[in-house]
Formats: sequence, structure tokens, C-alpha cells
Amino acid sequence: MATRIKPTSKPLYEQDFYAWSKAQADLLRAGRFSDLDLEHLIEEVDDLGEALYRSACSRVRTIIEHLLKLQFSPAAGPRPGWIETLYTQRSDLEGELTQSLRPRVEGALPRLYTQARRNTARSLEAYGERAAADALPATCPYMLDQITGDWLP
Repeated sequence: MATRIKPTSKPLYEQDFYAWSKAQADLLRAGRFSDLDLEHLIEEVDDLGEALYRSACSRVRTIIEHLLKLQFSPAAGPRPGWIETLYTQRSDLEGELTQSLRPRVEGALPRLYTQARRNTARSLEAYGERAAADALPATCPYMLDQITGDWLP
């Protein structure tokens, strides 16, 4: 039996996404597959994977920013906070960075580093650390294993 995409009037999906998602879950649980809004369900499932990728990239970028601050900033006071942020982001990333997502994030490292470097430079300059901002490497000095592991500079 072939599954077909059922056309919908879309009002619930457009007006109340939460109610739509609960209704779709109820239909799935009940095995009422012919009543599903497959067009939007497919779109939302695909978006779930992309959201996970964006979240993992955001965490990696934040980790890089804090690694750079730890390595290049002469400031002493904020260090414990930077380290705590590293631990938190690494812990959260651990649950997100699946075996299939890891190579995609690793491929995005050059872009993520460029963003992290720019953010870190702005932050350092805002606190009068122009020399530290100028010392930031042009390319990512960290491997993904260093970013995700326990390593600290």
C-alpha cells in the first residue's frame, strides 16, 4: 500500500503549531496514517535535523570563543567563568554531536572559527585587550577533539 501525501487546508498548522504537532503525534500513535499532514510533517522532521546541526555549530563556536579567550587574554578575573562555560557547552554538545553529525560540524570548523575569532576579537577589544585580539590566529588552531574534549589551553 503506497503512502500518499494528503492535501490539507493548513489552518491548524499555520494558526497553532503546538496544537498541530500534538494532533499529528496523536494520529501517529493511533496508526491513522492516512489522516496525517505529511507535507508539513516531512518538512518539520527535516527541520529537526537542521536545528540540531545549528545548535551543535553554535555550541562549537561558543567553545572556540572561550578557548581563544583562555589562550590569548591576559585577564585573570573572568577565567573561571570562561572555563565553566566551556564545561557547560561541552556537556550539552556531547548529547547533540552524533556520529553522523560530527563530520558535518567538522567540515564547518573553518566558518565557525572565522565567526568565533571575530566575536572574540570584538570582546577582547571592548575590554582594552587590543594586543590579544591582534594575536588571534587566522585559522583555527584547535582540532574538533580538543574542542569537544577536556583539553584547555
